[in-house]
Amino acid sequence: MGYHHELNGLHEAVPTSSTSNPSTDDDIARAMLLPRFNAMRRAHDAAPQVDWPTRRRHLKALQAMLHKYREPFASAIDADFGGRSAQETDMLELFPAHGNLKHALAHTRGWMRGSRGWANLWLLPARRAVVPQPLGVVGVIVPWNYPLFLAVGPLTDALAAGNRVMIKVSEVTPRFADAFAAAVAETFPPEWVTVVTGDAQVARAFSTLAFDHLLFTGATSIGHHVMRAASEHLTPVTLELGGKSPAIIGPGARWEHAVERVLLGKLVNAGQTCVAPDYVLVPRERLDAFVATARQVAARLYPDAVNNPQYTSIVSPRHFERLSGLADEAAAQGATLHALFDTPAQAARRRLPPVVLTGVHDGMRVMREEIFGPLLPVVPYDDVDAAIAYVNARAHPLALYVFDTDNTRIRRVVDGTLSGGVTINDTLLHVAEHALPFGGVGPSGMGGYHGEAGFRTFSKEKPIFRQARWNGAGLLNPPYGRVFATMIRQLLR
Repeated sequence: MGYHHELNGLHEAVPTSSTSNPSTDDDIARAMLLPRFNAMRRAHDAAPQVDWPTRRRHLKALQAMLHKYREPFASAIDADFGGRSAQETDMLELFPAHGNLKHALAHTRGWMRGSRGWANLWLLPARRAVVPQPLGVVGVIVPWNYPLFLAVGPLTDALAAGNRVMIKVSEVTPRFADAFAAAVAETFPPEWVTVVTGDAQVARAFSTLAFDHLLFTGATSIGHHVMRAASEHLTPVTLELGGKSPAIIGPGARWEHAVERVLLGKLVNAGQTCVAPDYVLVPRERLDAFVATARQVAARLYPDAVNNPQYTSIVSPRHFERLSGLADEAAAQGATLHALFDTPAQAARRRLPPVVLTGVHDGMRVMREEIFGPLLPVVPYDDVDAAIAYVNARAHPLALYVFDTDNTRIRRVVDGTLSGGVTINDTLLHVAEHALPFGGVGPSGMGGYHGEAGFRTFSKEKPIFRQARWNGAGLLNPPYGRVFATMIRQLLR
């Protein structure tokens, strides 16, 4: 869910100087984490079954915590970013977090029942059941871009499934990390939920713990390291990564609406969103019109973006420099940069106004790397099949957006591409629908969560076969004779 290694505090375990000893430092960090982890493990082993009243109490406590700390959390995130409005935090983090909690409270008791029924015809009168059970201790590694929602979302699903949860928050948002750790410590006993703060060494050590499941949200490049560390204990992983999510504006799209929704999806949180449209494909004859309409839309959404308090700052000087470098390099290689505002960027405040790029090609980093900021390349296409081919020639994205009024063309795009999720005639909103699983595919991730999908991700769905007292299974016992031959002929028909 981003590009830099610092996205989630997990850097490559390589020496930074000839005198550093990261393996020893990592061992020290791991030794500091083990007592907390082991306490959770012992607590789970002592009481592995978690009833509905306990799960409900945990979900209600988390809900109350979000209400109580709404303003402190928003203030901390604002300070960490150097400028992110409370309204944007309410909309992008608290709203979906509350929605997911309400969904879990309404449905978890039903999910816990599992399924029961008769066995198949030849095994009657046996019965079968699938019973969800808590996995045990779940680890969650949280990125900086949505530090609240991407901590509370997995926490909600894991608690609904009856697990104990250990969360590593990002050091890139230290004020929020401290506020969240304090709020969780006040709300939950440490054997149920604990929050870990710290630097990259702590993050690396965290990923080596013997969790029963580990969910990581972050960069694809770091997903390799997390999966490698988890493999030591055969820990199953859910990887929520990123990539270049395309938006396809079809020839039958409602033009103004399509451009507005693409721009909104790109500019909330200043584009620092894993499912933000990374580039947009438009009919070739509408290329200039897109730039003109984008200027009008941006002026309406975020007037004077650089000085608008509702427009988010870039999270760190490093990220700001990287985004500026992407734009400068693209311009040097022949791209045309269309600033959507006349006001220039302000590096000291990390305010980067949105820019549309045309004339881009695959040799540019802006077309190879996940952008994770307010730069929007526009790629023209000649027909929908060419647009589909363009998407399919690249790694499977975390999200795909298609705009059109023709259902046949929409189906062609949806059926002809593979992505983590799809929103039709809008952007981002599939993430906020709690009845839909959220996750990537291939380089954009594996596994999924949210709602029932999250409950099942963090549960062991135990299959149970109950044999009846009177049954015919003995008819297939050796020694094999005529009765067996007759039975097996029927079974193999």
